[in-house]
Amino acid sequence: MRFGVIVPQGWVGEYDGWDPLDAWRRTTEVARQADRLGFESIWLFDHFHTVPRPTDEITFESFTSLSALAALTERVRLGHIVICTAFRNPALTAKMISTMDLISGGRMELGIGAGWKRDEWLAYGYGFPETKERLARLGDDLGVISAMLEGDKHHHATHDGRYSQVRDAINVPKPIQRPRVPIMVGGNGPNVTWRLAARYADELNLDGMEPGDVVKALPVIAARCAVVDRDPTTLRVSVHLWNEMLARGGRARVDRLAAYREAGVSRVIGLVRASAETDEALESLVEDARAAGVEFA
Repeated sequence: MRFGVIVPQGWVGEYDGWDPLDAWRRTTEVARQADRLGFESIWLFDHFHTVPRPTDEITFESFTSLSALAALTERVRLGHIVICTAFRNPALTAKMISTMDLISGGRMELGIGAGWKRDEWLAYGYGFPETKERLARLGDDLGVISAMLEGDKHHHATHDGRYSQVRDAINVPKPIQRPRVPIMVGGNGPNVTWRLAARYADELNLDGMEPGDVVKALPVIAARCAVVDRDPTTLRVSVHLWNEMLARGGRARVDRLAAYREAGVSRVIGLVRASAETDEALESLVEDARAAGVEFA
């Protein structure tokens, strides 16, 4: 099992009251520290407002920030956990991710989901469709993005008749990674999200799911793969861990990470909010993760 660390960007309030330049400096320092310490990857949330309540405090935008971090790091992979697909035209998303793969030297991943934070949708003028509509949009966009990243030049119809651009029409730069930049679908919905992951994704990321629940979910995920005649071993399963699931070090954290490894999780991706304040937060996390059998570079 590998470990991806979520770099501070302000979304959970870790930069409340900070000067923006000091906050960005700290973001870059943590990204470089994660690179040095051997974490497998670094990630950012795709959110515009702080959580749980929207405030005027800093929340750095994910695509621009990851592009900068790609240029400032050497080894770690980079990705979003996860983008709200409806915030961007899928053709534009494919173009940006392909460009970022070149910037990073082939280290980019695309984490993608349907989105859920209502206040952001409304504040930025996206409306807020019902869950069914947001999931339908996710399925449409996955079809477009995956085809474009793979160089499929055919048109792709969407559920509501929207025209989907072809690769030649928008000049997507050829990414370094082959056959494409890896796609990670995020979400806990077994009926739609897991079916979409089985069809389109390289990885399914479960949000905050406990180890015992992951064990119960794996046969369901395998069944979703069987429907599309896919070998379930080709769909990696990872887990996003919230700060409260990782903040306290020691035996409890070691045991939690070991339980995920024993369940067959391919990687955990987690935030330790204290990393915004001190280098020790990631250093102690590495110690506990190694004790749990996590692989580091």
